Amino acid sequence: MTTTEPTTEATTKPLTGERADLLETLAKHRHFLRFTTRDLTDEQAGLRTTVSELCLGGLIKHTAAAERNWTDFIVNGPSAMGDFTAMTEADWARRADEFKMLPGETLAGVLDDYAEVARRTEELIAALPDLGAAHPLPKAPWFEADTEWSARRVLLHVIAETAQHAGHADIIREALDGAKSMG
Repeated sequence: MTTTEPTTEATTKPLTGERADLLETLAKHRHFLRFTTRDLTDEQAGLRTTVSELCLGGLIKHTAAAERNWTDFIVNGPSAMGDFTAMTEADWARRADEFKMLPGETLAGVLDDYAEVARRTEELIAALPDLGAAHPLPKAPWFEADTEWSARRVLLHVIAETAQHAGHADIIREALDGAKSMG
């Protein structure tokens, strides 16, 4: 395992090349995800408009939580995520709450949290000494055993998940009031 502790020196250099390209791609998909919530009330952001449990606010909450967990993984390895094979029913219920707008939560609060997660991710990626530094994946039924992911691979996963959820959000928004992100 190679260290993935960010350095302060890297944060003062202008971001170019691969890192700039990856973060620009992630920013584009984050924009489309956030854009699906334009002009909505908190109540609308919490509505389910399909047979799925998903709502717009919940999708953003989940995407922020996933990005936060993966950036913690880049720095701290599998201990940042825990052992998914040991999760209890209560753990799974808490995880399911990531996909919902809970009482007292606001769309503005969810979007602010997501912006903070984005800022932290961008700072981390800019400061990492090596995008190739890798950690073993945490134990989970959906991960192949004895597999490592580099910081680069994690960032690609976060980009893919964000893009996928932006598509989900577009469908939910269109079912809500006909608004589309594109087209």
